[in-house]
Amino acid sequence: MADGEVTPDVERPLLERIVNFPLVTMAIAVAIYLLAGTLAMIVGRFVEIGQPADTVADAAIAIILLLATYKIAIAGLGQRPRDELRARGLLPELGKGIAAGALLFSAVVGIAALLGVYHVTGRGSTHELLIPLVSSAILPAFAEELLFRGIVFRWIEELAGSWGALVISSALFGLGHLLNPGATLFSSFAIAVEAGLLLGGTYMLTRSLWMPIGLHAAWNFTQGVIFGVPVSGGATSGLLRSALSGPELLSGGRFGLEGSVIALVICTAAGGWFVRLAVRRGQLVQPSWARSGYRKL
Repeated sequence: MADGEVTPDVERPLLERIVNFPLVTMAIAVAIYLLAGTLAMIVGRFVEIGQPADTVADAAIAIILLLATYKIAIAGLGQRPRDELRARGLLPELGKGIAAGALLFSAVVGIAALLGVYHVTGRGSTHELLIPLVSSAILPAFAEELLFRGIVFRWIEELAGSWGALVISSALFGLGHLLNPGATLFSSFAIAVEAGLLLGGTYMLTRSLWMPIGLHAAWNFTQGVIFGVPVSGGATSGLLRSALSGPELLSGGRFGLEGSVIALVICTAAGGWFVRLAVRRGQLVQPSWARSGYRKL
């Protein structure tokens, strides 16, 4: 059976077919995800060790609960259950993602420096790096990729195919950053296009969440913890103290370099390459109405 095909089963009860309809399954998965996240916040309130241990503990609780919830409930939902956080391939895929994310954002910062919009103003401190590492890189990468690629992309793709899933998940990802500090319509558009293609493309290519998680975490870590650039508008301390100046289209303004034309061009090109590679390797899923064996409600 080709990837993306749904095995017809005319004998299934109507309720089961409704629950297994991709958009319904996606809504159930989102509800389970939100319940796990809420439980993590409640449990985290009882942890009072002192900083930075509190931040690390809160992130660990959230990741453990989300991972357990995914393994126990979300991965098995729908007509095509699959585990995209499997242990096999974890380290290679995570490593590839980390390398890609660090390289791409280092290139963005390098070009910004050459154009005179990124300036190093001093050295940062190595004493308070654990909190931004956990709060702005590791936890957001895991939680957001699980939601936007592991749930939203997965079930929209099952219904509308890879192109539909790529467009919709990217748009939602960009909208999800619209309320961030310093966000503008352009910064959200940039995030939707550059990050949507990058993260969606690596997910399509590997059919695993580990490479998108690694890329996302390294992207945030490199810009915030290493170069001292705001992460999606959020200020963070890094190894370097820096300042952004010049036209907002080049600097990204208060939102940071993610919202710049520089990142948009470089990372969209890289994301397009990942998507093209996924298509060449036969990872493209057709819309449900174009697949043989698909049965509507």
